[in-house]
Amino acid sequence: MSESLKGKVAVISGVGSGFAKATAELFARTDKVGLVMFDIDEAGLKATAAACETAGSKVVAFKGDVTKPETSVRALKECMDHFGRVDFLINYAGGALKVAPIEEMDDAINRRIIDLNLTSAIMSCRTFTPQFKKQGFGKIINVSSACDRRSWPGWSVYSAAKAGVNAFTKCLYTELRPLGIAVTLLVPGGSNTGFQKAAVGVNKFEWDESLAVRPEHFADMVYQTCALTKGGCVSEMLVYGLAQDVSGF
Repeated sequence: MSESLKGKVAVISGVGSGFAKATAELFARTDKVGLVMFDIDEAGLKATAAACETAGSKVVAFKGDVTKPETSVRALKECMDHFGRVDFLINYAGGALKVAPIEEMDDAINRRIIDLNLTSAIMSCRTFTPQFKKQGFGKIINVSSACDRRSWPGWSVYSAAKAGVNAFTKCLYTELRPLGIAVTLLVPGGSNTGFQKAAVGVNKFEWDESLAVRPEHFADMVYQTCALTKGGCVSEMLVYGLAQDVSGF
């Protein structure tokens, strides 16, 4: 069973490109969902915001770094000031930043990867949870990776951060479930998005794109998860492309 998202409000990070951009635009096109969105990529952020506004959504967009606690605090304030509620918190922002043998990964880049992928999700959830509890409803979606399930050379630090997102999200589900708050883990396979441009050592995936998972696939699955009627929760979604081999260790 599903319901319309009209009148609902979503907070989405990382909307300048990829999965988050596709999700924000689908929410706007389909149900004119109220949107609070942010990204460190100002040009991409403005383009996505414009598309969502053209589709009919009320949009609050600001440049923000998810590794800074003030970004989540501002996002919550914008929600309450402009909409008076928040229904969905979708923590898309993340990235590999660098993929290389472990001896080439210095402490600074390792910390940045962990902060961008794991610490940011923890801070965001911590900031929004009191409001969700006050309301007695809400849905949180955190984003892991196929890298938390399978192992590839050079991806060790990113994989460790995403495995942390997995464990954090599952524990948060158990914590918030009795309060009527749903928590979902999205596990994406590889996709040719802006992800590659932001990571040293990550090249375009060479495969048949007609069999690959694309941003619109993730947008559709997230929409369906958010539209699930009260009482149901998709605790975990694995969305892989048929073009990607995710077998093995």
